[in-house]
Amino acid sequence: MALNRRDFTVGALTGLAALSGMTVAVRAQGSKTIAVLFDGLYSEFWVAGIQIIREDLKKRGFEIMEAISDQDDNKQFEQVRAAIARKVDGIIIVQTDSNAVIPAIRAANEADIPMVHFNRPPAPSDAFSVAIQADNQKISRDAVTYSCEVAKASGKKHKAAILIGDLGDPNAIQRRDGFQEAVDQYPDVIEVVAKIPTEWNADTAFAGLTNALQANPDISFLFTSSDFLIPQIQQALKTADKWHPVGNENHVIFTGFDGFPDAYALMKDGYMDACGVQNLFYETELAIQAILDLQEGKKVDKLLLDPGFAITQQNIEEKKEEMWGYVLWKEKNPG
Repeated sequence: MALNRRDFTVGALTGLAALSGMTVAVRAQGSKTIAVLFDGLYSEFWVAGIQIIREDLKKRGFEIMEAISDQDDNKQFEQVRAAIARKVDGIIIVQTDSNAVIPAIRAANEADIPMVHFNRPPAPSDAFSVAIQADNQKISRDAVTYSCEVAKASGKKHKAAILIGDLGDPNAIQRRDGFQEAVDQYPDVIEVVAKIPTEWNADTAFAGLTNALQANPDISFLFTSSDFLIPQIQQALKTADKWHPVGNENHVIFTGFDGFPDAYALMKDGYMDACGVQNLFYETELAIQAILDLQEGKKVDKLLLDPGFAITQQNIEEKKEEMWGYVLWKEKNPG
């Protein structure tokens, strides 16, 4: 019954962004209810994620209780309490703060309701829940390593910049560390001259990259910790006359992370060299199966990893069908 990429269509995404701040219930056949509690729909990744979860749960016959907390931890805790009061059979949650969510986990434990964190684990504690997480460090390391090989093949030394996410988010830390592990293997090729904090804020990212390019106009290697910053990166590089495709002598070797539709488009058009991809379809399957197993009293590890993959200019034709962003891009660009 699990949803796969062939079942998922971009048309189902219509109107999702309007759900921000609202709590809704989607009714399906069956007697069990799963609460799906996201902290926001502020990027295509989360919009696609909630819809893939929704469609998979519908196919399995669950009722679905949805709520968006607008990155308000107190509001989300109340949503968890409302789900518990409704006696849901499981909770899939994306929290803003890894520590602030712990009281919600404890409340779910007391009510004997399984809780699964989608893509963003909580802080360590003695409360029990299951986290589904991409292997961020390995995925970013693999993607950046490919780009380092591209840099090495150029025969030149490259000055590099990294756009770092919110360091309160474990995903951001792991992606930063994966980048560093990769470039550390190429000390004669890559010199990191700019580590740009973004706090997952597009305006902050644009200002930081713009300043870095002004301070280091010879930056020629760039990694972003999330593809949602692609529009700001493109604008900053264009302004600095550094937005050129692979093969152009002024091309900035560019690596992304997440697997957005924009990332696929840039891969296809030759502006991005590699991208670390999270497998949203697999993560959804892991999350729902974890709840089913916990309901049956089975032992489930507290952390379940999505190995993800790196899509590159070399393997794009082979791997694109596994890229959730390609699935959306293809729906928008038929033929």
